[in-house]
Amino acid sequence: MIYHIDTDVCVIGAGHAGCEAALACSRLGLRTVIFTMNVDSIAMMPCNPHIGGSSKGHLVREIDALGGEMAKNIDKTFIQSKMLNISKGPAVHSLRTQADKAEYSKEMRRVLENQENLTIRQSEVTDILTQDEVDALLGKAAEAQSPDQTNQINQTNQPDQEEIFYKKESIYAAGQKKDAFIKKDNFIKEDTFTKKENLKNKETVLSEDPESHPEREKKKPRIGGVRIQTGTVYTCKAVIICTGTYLNARCLVGESITETGPGGMQRSTWLKDAMTRLGIPLRRFKTGTPARMDGRTLDYSKMKIQPGDPVVVPFSYSTDPADVQIEQVPCYLTYTNEETHNIIRQNLDRSPIYAGIIEGTGPRYCPSIEDKVVKFSDKGRHHVFIEPEGRFTNEVYVDGMSSSMPDDVQQRMYRTVPGLENCVIVKNAYAIEYDCINANLLKLSLETKSVDGLFCAGQFNGSSGYEEAAAQGLIAGINAANKIKGKEPLILERSEAYIGVLIDDLVTKDNREPYRMMTSRAEYRLLLRQDNADLRLRKYGYEAGLITQDQYDYVCYKEKAIQEETERLKKVKIGAAASNQAILRALDSAELKTACSLAELICRPELSYDKTAELDPDRPSLTRDITEQVEINIRYEGYIDRQKKQVQQFEKLEHKKIPDGIDYDDVGSLRNEARQKLKEFLPSSIGQASRISGVTPADITVLLIYLEKQRGR
Repeated sequence: MIYHIDTDVCVIGAGHAGCEAALACSRLGLRTVIFTMNVDSIAMMPCNPHIGGSSKGHLVREIDALGGEMAKNIDKTFIQSKMLNISKGPAVHSLRTQADKAEYSKEMRRVLENQENLTIRQSEVTDILTQDEVDALLGKAAEAQSPDQTNQINQTNQPDQEEIFYKKESIYAAGQKKDAFIKKDNFIKEDTFTKKENLKNKETVLSEDPESHPEREKKKPRIGGVRIQTGTVYTCKAVIICTGTYLNARCLVGESITETGPGGMQRSTWLKDAMTRLGIPLRRFKTGTPARMDGRTLDYSKMKIQPGDPVVVPFSYSTDPADVQIEQVPCYLTYTNEETHNIIRQNLDRSPIYAGIIEGTGPRYCPSIEDKVVKFSDKGRHHVFIEPEGRFTNEVYVDGMSSSMPDDVQQRMYRTVPGLENCVIVKNAYAIEYDCINANLLKLSLETKSVDGLFCAGQFNGSSGYEEAAAQGLIAGINAANKIKGKEPLILERSEAYIGVLIDDLVTKDNREPYRMMTSRAEYRLLLRQDNADLRLRKYGYEAGLITQDQYDYVCYKEKAIQEETERLKKVKIGAAASNQAILRALDSAELKTACSLAELICRPELSYDKTAELDPDRPSLTRDITEQVEINIRYEGYIDRQKKQVQQFEKLEHKKIPDGIDYDDVGSLRNEARQKLKEFLPSSIGQASRISGVTPADITVLLIYLEKQRGR
């Protein structure tokens, strides 16, 4: 008997990527099941207790603009908020909030539990099934069953599932011919083989159908469902893999190795074999986390207090600013020193990283304290931030000192830091290794190139960070829904969103380490500010179905109001009247020699939109979010216009699409390296092809000439 449940989308993993993916699909009307190893780990924050930060804050705002949940959730559960880089230009302003980790997870679980069309299932997914495999399991039996037996499939006319093996003659797996004996559980595509009944031995022998591989190519498999550990099959039209750092994970503290996921949670193991069977190779990455300490054992008088902003700016555009003006919890700053570094140097041979025990590649931009000491040996100290994990716990996070050193070394090195001399460790720092894929195997929609309807998101794609994961989960969820509904995928360009930069970098570039978002990765960051994410992306969220009519109407009104006020300020002239000169003197600004526009005055460093109000008695009453955009547009108009022209040039290449099925061997004069890379990455546009490492401008010219000739035929 095989028990099966019909649904539309299966999401594997309930971390930040999985939550966004599942919510997007269910809110778009699809029956969705989200699988988690443990319901208590939904939206868990196994590493740092904060959301946002440099460039990551941009991602959170963009998630919200598209209709995602992360921004709303952190607005409900933060304990401190700061706008970073405020002394610099608006392009790099980024909101960062400390989270109450337990409350964040609890609130996200509440949202999932109350979402229509969404089911949470605690179970490990052990296999991903193609449509052919599901048909082989359920097809004929399902046709014969009565209506009240929808989920019960009796296979009495089949060989015994536990003992009988199918004997295969020369099958094709992952593009290679092999001979093997395979269990019935592994399901062989019936369209690829012909059946011959051996009545004497009562076994089915599968032999290759020569007509099924005219050019030795297999039909592209299509997703049909998943199987969980209990044996239940969930049939579906799309699967989104969001396993984070749980797949085949192991945690390392010195010589101690524990086969577990982050935070001591159960790891996932079965999917590794499923991915191999689908012909999708995995690779090994590594990350780490610092120790957690009992905050009562720290001496904060030896540290520098880090308070939150006096006026809190919410992450979500739908959050009332009045609701986030709360009493905040402080963080603290201290530093390592030469004594700390000497202890680390003396024990490097006991670090799994330097002892060769760790196989995976770690993140370049979030190094362990061991890496900092070795690679930045000229630095006499490193920042250490003490961050509370929540309002209702004494546990604190030691940001800046992630490590995989043995227990005794950790105790000694932490106690050399001012304020930590008597610290008591609650949870050891550890490194974690896990399996992930090379995102080059994905389309820009985050669908795999080799399996139709299989999407991947989050750290499983080789990225790092909660925000990067959530952004990918949202896009994967929208595109899984679009695929099921027969709609075009949502592909955000690099000129439109940090999310576009993130996904394009993952899919196009050869990332050999966990990818981290940074403002420097965005070529058009003056256009992609965190303050205008709604103006850039609300329309896409509305078209997808995740943004309401009222939300979209407000953005349309806002856009019009910004434009009208900007133009008005350029037209309003301020003369050199005595009253005007007195106002300018009071604002410590130079007097006027001739009349000028209000827009010109606002461009003065010492003035602003608000400060010029007394000079502008006819000024309309506008909300702060509108006047902020007006001021930025006026102050940075020249730079913004220049970037818009760059985007226009960029879009010419992005809009030159490369047809599916192009034969790069037929493109004459293309260098061998470029030909190889183009075959591997299968770019969708000339713009994407131009960003592939190993493809030169000369190769792009050759490709353009070839495409023009093809269009002329």
